[in-house]
Amino acid sequence: MKALVVDASVVVKWFVEEPYTTEALRILQDHVGGRVGLHAPSLLPYEVLNALKYTGEFGEEDLTRAGRALVDLQITLHPLEGSLLADTVALALGKGITIYDASYAALAVSLNAPLYTADEKLLRRLGRNFPASHLRDYDL
Repeated sequence: MKALVVDASVVVKWFVEEPYTTEALRILQDHVGGRVGLHAPSLLPYEVLNALKYTGEFGEEDLTRAGRALVDLQITLHPLEGSLLADTVALALGKGITIYDASYAALAVSLNAPLYTADEKLLRRLGRNFPASHLRDYDL
């Protein structure tokens, strides 16, 4: 099974109709169908729920349901420790990105897996030689 790293900009689209929601849902379907295994830093559910909260479309029950759905999907969540911690800090400082974004990028490098994101600014900062792609380019 192919490993993929997804960030919150992808996962939010599973719950909210936005540009590239179709591609995000294809990643989800491939995960549920066992064709890919999804990985993310352990902060993913917090970031997703926070983004959903600020859409104004989700009340308490909705956010709780979304949180449960994230748990049920069994995305492999990785804690910030060991080499992932050191690599996250180095990437954040070296590329001028947030620790949050760097944690996804460092995990992709650690797993030798592609990172999928809808964050164009992050992709520009990481550069073309980094194993990251825009969500619109997802194709299993």
